[in-house]
Amino acid sequence: MSGLLALLDDVAAIAKVAAASVDDIAGAAAKAGAKAAGVVIDDAAVTPKYVTGFDADRELPIIWRIAKGSLKNKLIILLPAALLLANFAPWLLTPLLMVGGAYLCFEGAEKVYHKLFPHADEVVAADLDPKDPAHLEEERVAGAIKTDFILSAEIMTISLAAIPESSFWFEAITLAIVGTLITLVVYGSVALIVKMDDAGLFMAANGRFAPTRALGRGLVLGMPKLMAILSTVGTAAMLWVGGNIVVHGMEVLGWPWLYDQIHHLAEAGAHALPESLTGFGTWAITAFFDGIFGLALGLLLIPVATKGIMPLYAALTAKRSAG
Repeated sequence: MSGLLALLDDVAAIAKVAAASVDDIAGAAAKAGAKAAGVVIDDAAVTPKYVTGFDADRELPIIWRIAKGSLKNKLIILLPAALLLANFAPWLLTPLLMVGGAYLCFEGAEKVYHKLFPHADEVVAADLDPKDPAHLEEERVAGAIKTDFILSAEIMTISLAAIPESSFWFEAITLAIVGTLITLVVYGSVALIVKMDDAGLFMAANGRFAPTRALGRGLVLGMPKLMAILSTVGTAAMLWVGGNIVVHGMEVLGWPWLYDQIHHLAEAGAHALPESLTGFGTWAITAFFDGIFGLALGLLLIPVATKGIMPLYAALTAKRSAG
């Protein structure tokens, strides 16, 4: 009997350790996911454009195909690559994060530039040609998964950097949870956003009560505004997150001047606020100056990317296809 009690006691102890490990993983996953929130917002804001121009019955299947591609990007390709880097070449993580942050700055700044100086985009116009919907769908899905790969790489790298130093399996499980949950949140939100106007049309046409029909009309009229807000928030998030990554990376690599200046400005500004708002004030001021830096860096990178990197990439791709 005493042996059985001892065994039960051991089982209970193991269960407590397992429960603690689950709590630790959940906590680390939540922290890592929060760090990647800016990229997630942009991912959710960018994706709906890939179903523009298709029949309503193709919207959810297209989103599902993109979501599956996103999971493959995160769990099959990026997760093992991130773990290999973290365990065998951790010194590469900060430079790679900075490259990804610079890319986010470029993307955000390009959106701001195009908003201020709009121009006709023949490529987009050609892309919307409805003559071959099946071919167009394949191109859209492939383009979305390619864009997702870049954003997912940033999400996974940011998440890995946010996980406290721990065992290989702890990091692997945490990253898998973060990657899966973020994919579900992003593409679940996209599906709801994309179908919101259809739901509004149905309510407006078939609602039994006037308030229901009014709500339906409100959804239809409000969706363009919601998309505009999402786009603006996504752009701001890209600039803030990208700028923060580069500034923090410079500090880690031994160039702390800019990081220190932003930190001092945030502290000075927060002290002028009521004590209850100090934490929020510090974050907001830091995010503002990180975003300003991100915008400036992105504007500098626009000619580098459009005149140098993109033509070179296009030429290399064309040679590979010809060969």
